[in-house]
Amino acid sequence: MAYLAFTDVLGAAAPATAQPAAILSPAADRPSARFSALEWSVVALAERDSLSTLHAPGRVAVALGTLFGSRPNPQLADSKLEALRKIAVLTWHQGYHIAESAIRGFLSAGFTHDHYALLASSITNARARRERRNSR
Repeated sequence: MAYLAFTDVLGAAAPATAQPAAILSPAADRPSARFSALEWSVVALAERDSLSTLHAPGRVAVALGTLFGSRPNPQLADSKLEALRKIAVLTWHQGYHIAESAIRGFLSAGFTHDHYALLASSITNARARRERRNSR
C-alpha cells in the first residue's frame, strides 16, 4: 500500500522544522475550505464507524448476516458524502497515515487539498481534546 506524506498531498514540501499547524494552514493565495453542516455531521458520525465499513462485506459476513440478521450499512448514497465519510473514518483511525488512493478518491469527489487539511486538523484536535479529557 502506498502512502503519501501529508506535505506531498498538499503539493508543497514543508520545511523540516515546520510545525503541523503551519503545514495545515491554507495558503494565502487560495480561499479557505469550508464544510457545510451536513458535511460536518458526516465527519462526526464517521468517528463511530469501524475500518471494516469501508469495504463491501465478504461471503462469510453475508452468510452470517443471513443467519443472524445483517448489520446496518453505514455507506451513504451520495458519492461525495461517501468519499468524505471514508476519508474521515480513515483519519479518525489512522491520523495522517492515509493511503494515496484514498486521498485521490477524496480529491476526485470534488474536494480540495484545503478540505483535507481542514478535516485532518479538526479530527486531530478532537482526538487530542478527547485524550486530555480521558487522562484527567
